[in-house]
Amino acid sequence: MIIEFLAQYGLFLAKAITVVAAILIAGGGLATLLTRQKGRQEKHLEITHLNKQYEEMENALSSATLTEAGMKLKMKADKKRDRKTAKSERRASKSARTDSQDAALKKRLFVVDFSGDIRASAVSSLRQEISAILTVATERDEVLVRLESGGGTVQGYGLGASQLQRVRNRGIALTVSVDKVAASGGYMMACVGSRIIAAPFAVIGSIGVLAQIPNLHRLLKEKHIDFEQLHAGEYKRTLTLFGENTEKGRRKMQEDLEEIHHLFKDFVKRQRPDLDMEKTATGEHWLGVRALELGLVDELKTSDDYLMEACSDADLVMVEYRERKNLMERLNQFMSFGLSRRHDGIREMERPFLM
Repeated sequence: MIIEFLAQYGLFLAKAITVVAAILIAGGGLATLLTRQKGRQEKHLEITHLNKQYEEMENALSSATLTEAGMKLKMKADKKRDRKTAKSERRASKSARTDSQDAALKKRLFVVDFSGDIRASAVSSLRQEISAILTVATERDEVLVRLESGGGTVQGYGLGASQLQRVRNRGIALTVSVDKVAASGGYMMACVGSRIIAAPFAVIGSIGVLAQIPNLHRLLKEKHIDFEQLHAGEYKRTLTLFGENTEKGRRKMQEDLEEIHHLFKDFVKRQRPDLDMEKTATGEHWLGVRALELGLVDELKTSDDYLMEACSDADLVMVEYRERKNLMERLNQFMSFGLSRRHDGIREMERPFLM
């Protein structure tokens, strides 16, 4: 039944690819026209000033809820505050030289969002956002990363942690906020922060490594289907999806997982030296309240509270790296996804995950 299903699935996939290819050919002229009009793939940074956003929210609610007299009083207080701020800035600009002027300027809090999948594909945008921030940030500034991830591939989240480490290496304060989950690879990134805040019921921890792979060898043998696999190097392949696995291969895979776990624990320990690794590196996860007791996080607070508290003392700047693709590029991406999905799925099952 499984073999028949795979055959039917392969036939369906071939038909789907044929249809998409026909659409590509038919729409080639239109796509070319759109490409010429819009240019090549558009990549850019979007900057949002959150202070202004909060101010607009406040004004909208005030106008809807205050009486006419109350609104006048508020406008009068706002004008007085604005005049005071402008006067203070002019005084600093006149009387200060470069060093002291820098000290008088308002602190900037750069905000970055990271939502991680198994492959940590958002790292491609994160590295651009971090690079942009580092071109202007100073040691007086701060970076807030709003991180949500349940983990994924070792190499993907390792690179993500390295991107955040770039901020620390420049002597810039790095706060990581977890509203929902930072587990395994997600916590590998979060622990780089000089400070970690989490919502009370956010899922934190899971410092462990997992590899899992189904094995269809007995099914193939029952159906009299041979599987041939050639490799050079004793441990080029340890466990396999279709071949017969051996105890020697299993031991080697377990050794590899233990080595990755050891490196994972060492990394976390360097970032948070007071953490008791015997208690926290068991692969378990905890809710925010318990994670605070264990030292996995530093404070219970949502990212919303953190930003609103910082709003009065800092310029809040949201940094997002956007990538817009034209029609032809989107169709090509769809085709590539269809062709590689099954092969990538098999490859992913053979890789160690931080899960």
